[in-house]
Amino acid sequence: MEQFAQQAQQLDHLASTAPPGAVPGGAPFAAFGMPGFGGPLPAAPPEPRPILELEGEEFEDELDALSDWVDDFLLPVYGAEVTTAAPWCLRWQEHNDVVAWLHALWLAYQQHKDPEAGLSGLFVWHRDFLTHAIAAIRAPGGPLSACMTSPDRSAHRLLPGPPRSARSANAEEPAADGDGETPGPAAS
Repeated sequence: MEQFAQQAQQLDHLASTAPPGAVPGGAPFAAFGMPGFGGPLPAAPPEPRPILELEGEEFEDELDALSDWVDDFLLPVYGAEVTTAAPWCLRWQEHNDVVAWLHALWLAYQQHKDPEAGLSGLFVWHRDFLTHAIAAIRAPGGPLSACMTSPDRSAHRLLPGPPRSARSANAEEPAADGDGETPGPAAS
């Protein structure tokens, strides 16, 4: 019991002589930043958002940062020769699908190069992200297939996407059946 009393006295003394930065009258451990002991909770990192969900200046800033990463890191290291089997486009920022792919690849790169990803983090990025993304972006029939297929011929063309589905088109202009009613799901 005497030992418990001494420990309680030490804790009271430590609480009364709070370290610099502690809030007077606040929780005794607040200055130590210990969650659950009155300390501030660590700030959560911002949730990453897909680049195509961003607008205005936020989109432009993210696209600038992505372009720097693509031009300064990705292409010099992984941008193999431009051929018909591996096309590229100098204006890739105008291809929304390519922007989305590269942004996702960049976010994964940032996560996997973090020390918390461990020593195999970048291997996982290469295996699970890089290879698949580059193959999809630079496929012969992929989003850049109508663009530059030879380093000597700079080309850029946005291919038209498929039209809206019949269901979406019908929802915009409801068609009436023979008795003037809009068709709905079949009754059972």
